[in-house]
Amino acid sequence: MEGFLQNTWYMAAWESELAEGKLSRRIADIPMVLFRNAQGELAALVDRCPHRFAPLSMGTVENGNLVCPYHGLGFDQHGKCVVNPFSDKIPAGSSVRAFKVKAKDAIVWVWLGDESRADESLLPDYSFLNDTSTNRVLRDYLKLACHYEYLVDNLMDVTHIEWAHRKTFGGRGLVQHGKHETLQNANEVWINWSFPNVPKQPIPIYPDEQIPWERTDMWIDTRWNAPGNVMLDIGQTAVGAPREEGLKQLLAHIVTPETATTSHYFWGVARGVNLDSEAEDRRISGLLRFAFEAEDVPLVEAAAKVVEGENFWDLKPVHLGPDIGSTRVRRTLETMVRKEADAAKPAQ
Repeated sequence: MEGFLQNTWYMAAWESELAEGKLSRRIADIPMVLFRNAQGELAALVDRCPHRFAPLSMGTVENGNLVCPYHGLGFDQHGKCVVNPFSDKIPAGSSVRAFKVKAKDAIVWVWLGDESRADESLLPDYSFLNDTSTNRVLRDYLKLACHYEYLVDNLMDVTHIEWAHRKTFGGRGLVQHGKHETLQNANEVWINWSFPNVPKQPIPIYPDEQIPWERTDMWIDTRWNAPGNVMLDIGQTAVGAPREEGLKQLLAHIVTPETATTSHYFWGVARGVNLDSEAEDRRISGLLRFAFEAEDVPLVEAAAKVVEGENFWDLKPVHLGPDIGSTRVRRTLETMVRKEADAAKPAQ
């Protein structure tokens, strides 16, 4: 398993997770603490005081600075030590590494690599999660005991729904009637599925009684942006009718590596119906959490455990054709990591 991509944006948290002032989270094997300064600006620092290495996340935010719980050194949003309770002099070598951080679409993103290359145009679009004027947005988080690419495989592969999700969305023979195409623009990959003239299918945000057609044209379009940012556009419409006349839902599935064997899984869904219904919130959250936590996660964790210590490609995984999306994503990410590592090597 190759190393983690560095010059990229990783989701570190939902903005709402910082409501209490600070948050500790390991990202790509880097202990990190997130907080806001007195002006409300976001900061992300290595979660380690340079004095005796206490986690800064155990401290407090005072006057916009993060104060170490051990000996009281205070650090600003740039990682600079600005408070020494024992002297007016700031000790040499007391700065903490700071990361470029950006809030967009209710998501806190961090850039791990060269800050001068932190291109905000590379932030994936999840604007539907921020449109609370016309949408009701639900967000959640799960912790996974597997390398993050195993869940990305799952998300890019529609065919697993038929078998893995028999208690929720699968078991109806849908995937055998589908057509798919894979599109790639630079490092963005789409795997788009269409299911023409099939019996109406469950869509989590729409109860069955709100789907007016007995037979539909259905679609599942899936977008991937490096390293683990996935968006699903799922919908159905009357047979032969344009998508704009149908019903659809958008889902965010964002997977961030914690370590080589653990991952952060953030998911969010927006709906444009039943906006004020807390009962619908509970129904949809319960359904999706069951699908992800009880059906997806045990499989991907078990698969990762079985091949632990092995190289994925050395095991010669069988290719089924419809799983082209997950294969394309793995190959694209592998190429990106290799190119970055090659560029970092000193000239001979």
